[in-house]
Amino acid sequence: REVAEGGAALATRLGGQLLNPHTNDADARKLLNVVEEMAIAAGIPVPQVFVLQDEEAINAFAAGYSTSDAIIGVTRGCMKLLTRDELQGVIAHEFSHILNGDMRLNMRLIGWVFGILCLTIIGKLLLRTRGRKNPAPIAGLVLIIMGAIGVFFGRLIKSAVSRQREFLADASAVQFTRNPDGIANALKKIGGLEYGARLSTDYAEEASHLFFGNALGESILFSTHPPLKERIRRIDPSFDGKFPRVAIETKPATLVPAPQARRPSGILGALGGAASAVESVPAACALSQISTPLPEHLARAGGILAALPEAAARAAREPFDANALIFAMLLSSDETVRAAQLKSLESQISVVLVQATGKLFAAIAGLERDARLALAAMAMPALRRLTSAQYDVFTRGVQSLIEADRQIDLFEYALQKMVHRHLESRFRPGQKSVVQYYVLKPLVEDSIVLLSALARFGQEDEAQTQTAFRAGATRLGLDPNSVGILSGDECNLPQIDRALDHLGQASPRLKALVLDACAHTVASDGALEAREAELLRAIADTLDCPVPPFIESASG
Repeated sequence: REVAEGGAALATRLGGQLLNPHTNDADARKLLNVVEEMAIAAGIPVPQVFVLQDEEAINAFAAGYSTSDAIIGVTRGCMKLLTRDELQGVIAHEFSHILNGDMRLNMRLIGWVFGILCLTIIGKLLLRTRGRKNPAPIAGLVLIIMGAIGVFFGRLIKSAVSRQREFLADASAVQFTRNPDGIANALKKIGGLEYGARLSTDYAEEASHLFFGNALGESILFSTHPPLKERIRRIDPSFDGKFPRVAIETKPATLVPAPQARRPSGILGALGGAASAVESVPAACALSQISTPLPEHLARAGGILAALPEAAARAAREPFDANALIFAMLLSSDETVRAAQLKSLESQISVVLVQATGKLFAAIAGLERDARLALAAMAMPALRRLTSAQYDVFTRGVQSLIEADRQIDLFEYALQKMVHRHLESRFRPGQKSVVQYYVLKPLVEDSIVLLSALARFGQEDEAQTQTAFRAGATRLGLDPNSVGILSGDECNLPQIDRALDHLGQASPRLKALVLDACAHTVASDGALEAREAELLRAIADTLDCPVPPFIESASG
């Protein structure tokens, strides 16, 4: 049941406790800051963070079915014993599992293996039944044998799949952080720690393939992880095979002041805080950044977080204030329009929440749109803690603000899509999305809607618009002479919504193909403008193909 309910339920089953976002424990704050930076750099909502407080070993895991319900779990030992660079390497490894789809596969593997194990459980129950002519014991014995064989091969498959993916995740972590010493030293500490990566929870075996390190010990049959020394040598060829001794520290927790906006330093300072959005990015940079987080994105995310107003960052971590924060982002800069929006909002929410919205509007007034989207990503864990009734009020408030100014701009659209995509399934669970399309043919018309919209948003000259559309159509393997660009009325935001609903049922490979065509459409003129980037990121997020913040420096 916990597996079906998603990452948070599984983390709780393993003994995890949700980390208080307002904690003043220095190690906990370090962990939360690393996770926030990674999420913003990767272009996904900030996952909830769980700590397995009873586990002194060094280990971590990612769980969930999508970026919407993903969580990061770490052991107490991981949080307390690793430096920031080491922790960043471990968390980057887990984010690789989220971004590459490993997390979803890992969750399904738990369900499959448990389903096979149920045969053995049922068989044992039948075996205990009595009666001279009762055939149940024989049937029970057959089920036990079938279950044992199934579990054997299930574990064999789990082991084979997981080992290779661990190597890939290690390599991705190095690419993401550009700091091989971070993850390598974390692995060395596992080797030098008495507990290693071994967990004491009774559920360690069924979830062993989720973890960063081998939760069952190095010598266990069907290990889901490569040998520790081999993992280290692939990252650090100079490793001599000796592990430094790591002692469990018993010093009292270090307390720090409540979370505040951090100041950029080092590479972040060199980027001027990295808080201002790039107005135009060369096409080559834009295309190389699709679904590929780089160290520059991590630096930019750190800069964005450093420049956030303290009041806004604090609001993003609390459910009540997170409501007001999202409302504040939707308020118009025009005073007359804003007054009408607030008046409309008063009929939907409490006076206290309206007042909080006004204060936060003043706090975020000078923020660029990238920083606002980062704040929205930070607010997702807090908003997921709303009750269903509170969520209904929240969504009515969002809709009221969007409709009050009688128009919807691209930022409002992107924000609305983010809220719907990552919260709707939490509060209004319906039928899970099932892949229905594996070939492009039934989705050609929907793809043309997206390409037409992107071509028209990015170009004013009709000839350039046609060129942009042809670039995208060609990437999809379509003949530009046989498919034509749609008029503006045929590819407006409602039409885009309908197209995305259909494309959301496509296979991951097909989604990536369509997104690639979209990227080539907006990049056809050699530059990616801010408005194009906003629409492209909204499309990518809806298709569950995260796109990092676009930055010019990533080309290097």
